[in-house]
Amino acid sequence: MIITTFASGSSGNCVLASLGGAHFLLDCGISYRRVRAQLALSGLKPEDLSAVLITHDHSDHISGLATMVKYCPVPVCVPRSFSNRLLSAVPGLEERLNVIPVGEGFTVAGVAARAFPTPHDASGSVGYRLEGPDGVFALATDMGEVTEDVLEGLSGARVALVEANHDIDMLRAGPYPVYLKRRILSGTGHLSNDNCAALAALLADSGTRCLILGHLSRENNTPALALSTVRAALAGREVSVCVAPAAERLTVEMEAELCCP
Repeated sequence: MIITTFASGSSGNCVLASLGGAHFLLDCGISYRRVRAQLALSGLKPEDLSAVLITHDHSDHISGLATMVKYCPVPVCVPRSFSNRLLSAVPGLEERLNVIPVGEGFTVAGVAARAFPTPHDASGSVGYRLEGPDGVFALATDMGEVTEDVLEGLSGARVALVEANHDIDMLRAGPYPVYLKRRILSGTGHLSNDNCAALAALLADSGTRCLILGHLSRENNTPALALSTVRAALAGREVSVCVAPAAERLTVEMEAELCCP
């Protein structure tokens, strides 16, 4: 299992998950040119992708999708809840679109997968769980709280990418307008370091061995603060923790018990 983050944050999100000989792009919130360049660093071409899985239709998760659809015949997996909105936003998508169930298992490129609901202010927002021969990878970002659906979707994943968006004190004291602070702090906003830390402890007890912290706010968080908060909650547990950079590459490989760099 190899997980590579190409970008993670409000300026763009894109993750490559390679499991069982299949390669999946989770979200396409960066330019197609950047996607191609990052894939090349992994020894891949866009045509090598088995599917693109979209979590929701906010621009930082789909901004590069229209160009990718235009130039690459890769299937695009989308829940029915926002498939019509995406069809309106992405010309030519109807030829690539695979509508997938939420909360039920499905198979894509021979890999067992499941989309699960995430509480965010985008209708139909989901996380994904992919099961390969080296175990399970699961991703859930852009969520205001940890629901039972989220916890079930992430539990038992050997590698999980979860949101650590903001430090609450930094957010409250920061420059954002009040309405935006309220949105981020709401149950359909973004996950704080403290809530991520509580989730991390639960996942560690479920068998997770590597946590990637993603979607950090540049204004309301720092990698060091997110890491220290989560690691404090994991004291005594053998779990690796690393941060996905906003615009740089991070690769995590899971073979036996090898994990984060």
